[in-house]
Amino acid sequence: MPFPGFAPRTGHCMEVWMKKLIWVGDSTVAFNHADTYPQTGIGQEFGRYCTEGYIVLDFAKNGASSRSFYHDGRFAPAEEIMEAGDFLLIQFGHNDEKPDAERHTEPDSTYQEYLMKYVDAARRKGAHPVLVTPLSRRQFGEDGRIKNTHGEYPAAVLALGKRENIPVVDLTEKSRILYEQAGEKESRKWFMYFPAGTYENYREDMRDNTHLHHEGAVKMASLVAEGLRELGGIYAAVLA
Repeated sequence: MPFPGFAPRTGHCMEVWMKKLIWVGDSTVAFNHADTYPQTGIGQEFGRYCTEGYIVLDFAKNGASSRSFYHDGRFAPAEEIMEAGDFLLIQFGHNDEKPDAERHTEPDSTYQEYLMKYVDAARRKGAHPVLVTPLSRRQFGEDGRIKNTHGEYPAAVLALGKRENIPVVDLTEKSRILYEQAGEKESRKWFMYFPAGTYENYREDMRDNTHLHHEGAVKMASLVAEGLRELGGIYAAVLA
């Protein structure tokens, strides 16, 4: 099965000596193609922050939750190629919130249980799992603060990380701070938020505060890289 997308820092094909950073997650992480440009996922741009000898493989899928990604067989090819010393970055939450039975999980029970399926698989392979809390949606309140649209899901990730000794990058909080520092108008540039006709693929006004513009994917990937650097040790060592 071909890889759904990869972004090595060198731009070359994967070599056997390369360690892998494998992303699983939803549309905020997923690899996009020319037909959806400039929409871009974090995993698609993460390779620019990695040092030589690492390749980024992006298995994330639009609309996926921690439950549906697992049961749809999306994780199987990622698990198959995972090896000792690789890194597995796990970011779900946007669609776990959805009410349909195929995707929905509860923060303090099934959500954590499905996240642990990915963590356990990585550990069995000798890889290093990292939990990433869901990217904040760009929804400002009248007070200029970002609304909490993810409920208890980010806190559930942090609690699971603490309980099971799993490294966590709190992207929810990092992105919230970034948006508030930039303000409502300036932060639009990071999202699919632009007038009709700006891009050939989009004939109508875009007011999407969830999915990232190319510039936004680069910026949010830098926040994940910042989080890995804060973790230190082997996690910081993957960064350029």
